[in-house]
Amino acid sequence: MTEPLPDFTALLRGARRTAVHLEMRDAYGVADEAAAFEEFKRSGTVDTDPDSPWWAGWVPLVRETVGRGVRLRRARIVSEPVTDYIRWEHALTTVNLAAGEQVRWLPRRLASDIPLPGNDLWLIDDRLVLFHWFSGDGAWAGHRYSEDPAVVELVSGAFETVWERGTPHADYTV
Repeated sequence: MTEPLPDFTALLRGARRTAVHLEMRDAYGVADEAAAFEEFKRSGTVDTDPDSPWWAGWVPLVRETVGRGVRLRRARIVSEPVTDYIRWEHALTTVNLAAGEQVRWLPRRLASDIPLPGNDLWLIDDRLVLFHWFSGDGAWAGHRYSEDPAVVELVSGAFETVWERGTPHADYTV
């Protein structure tokens, strides 16, 4: 059963120590990103102004979260050569960093021996997992929370292994 749409503001405001995000798809088709992604494919341009309206829902929240002392990390497992979508995400990541996130990239070929959860996720304070999944074309398809200790342990271990093997954004080229 899918729970009500998660409130990311409440999720991150509830974090006290850590918030980690694991992304494992090579492309997403989230509707509110479509126009910006199409512009990138046409022109190669991206909105890297953290104070622009496009970032208004994310950057202030990240700044607030990090400002409270929460360590916010994002790890992306990607196929190589990367897709246009990953090129776009890579170009945008300077804004994530400027807001206070830490970001690493792990080539999929280096993740073969990591027991990974089946879906992208957020893990808050090593206690609450929010899984989210997508349709075949990358649109939002559902999500579920879990506080099951075994699930948290799997997710935490997977993320930490990906993080340890991952390349910091500044050193990863696409």
